[in-house]
Amino acid sequence: MKKLALIALALLLLLSSVSALAAEDKLVYGNIAYYMADDWNMHSTKAFTFAAEKNGVEVIVMDSENSIETSIACMESLIQQGVDGICLFPISGPQAATLIDMANEAGIPITIENLDISAFAPDDSYIHAVGCVYADIGYAAIEWLAKNIENPKVFYCAGAVGGGVYEFYQEGVDKALADYAGQIEIVGILNTTNWSTEDGLRLTENFINSGTEFNAIFANSDQIAIGCYQALETFGMTDIPIVSTGGSPDAYGMIEEGIEAANMTAPVSLQGVMAFKDLHEYVTEGKIAETKFSNLPVIPVGKDNMGDWIDWTDYAFAYDYVYGLQ
Repeated sequence: MKKLALIALALLLLLSSVSALAAEDKLVYGNIAYYMADDWNMHSTKAFTFAAEKNGVEVIVMDSENSIETSIACMESLIQQGVDGICLFPISGPQAATLIDMANEAGIPITIENLDISAFAPDDSYIHAVGCVYADIGYAAIEWLAKNIENPKVFYCAGAVGGGVYEFYQEGVDKALADYAGQIEIVGILNTTNWSTEDGLRLTENFINSGTEFNAIFANSDQIAIGCYQALETFGMTDIPIVSTGGSPDAYGMIEEGIEAANMTAPVSLQGVMAFKDLHEYVTEGKIAETKFSNLPVIPVGKDNMGDWIDWTDYAFAYDYVYGLQ
């Protein structure tokens, strides 16, 4: 009996040691968000975390709260914690370059989402980047308005200047305006500061009060679009169509209810999963993508093709889509 007790104790100690070793061997990735209050960023991070959990990886999410100083502190914290890899959602190209340098100096692999970072950092300093080709989305929005609205005079309630995203949108907008010259006109552009509903409301109210005639709105995000519609409600102008970008769950309901005329959807859930896959394959297999940037699909959706919608919140679908299981 005493021998059995000793054997049982030995097995218990062995199992405890194995469990402790397994816990030590568990991979831990850092995810530095630009601003988790932003729906786009939040759903991308949740998709990244979902994919990590599917692969037994722990994720430490850090929120920069749209502050460069805070983002640097987030990176310092992850370096101190000795994470195995980092995914960065940049605030701007220069900010991303700074954080990439910090990760490189610490010997921690880093991947980038939501921005083609190639103009700001050497190709060998990061694993991969995944995100929207915002110029394509901007082009698609102007093209849709030109083809679907009679003599469109557009108020462009645009995103924040300086982060790179709005600037890329503008490239596509300018190209579409040239291609559809004489068929569409942008009669005013006002830029938000935080891509927020509050900004959309305030700027649309300001534009209406300016007295400039317009008959359509291009909102640079779904959250901005909600604010634009609230302003239209206040002024009794809800017959003016709104075209937005992103494809958030809110936007799906807005199209169903006729609040939005169309949405240039880009499923951000795919972005989060793709960013995880890039990082995880490098950390576990040393695998590097053949190209340094991969873009999300742009799917224009109106009331007549709602079946083409990919829900941001369906992380399981996004995972299966990216991993080729769909």
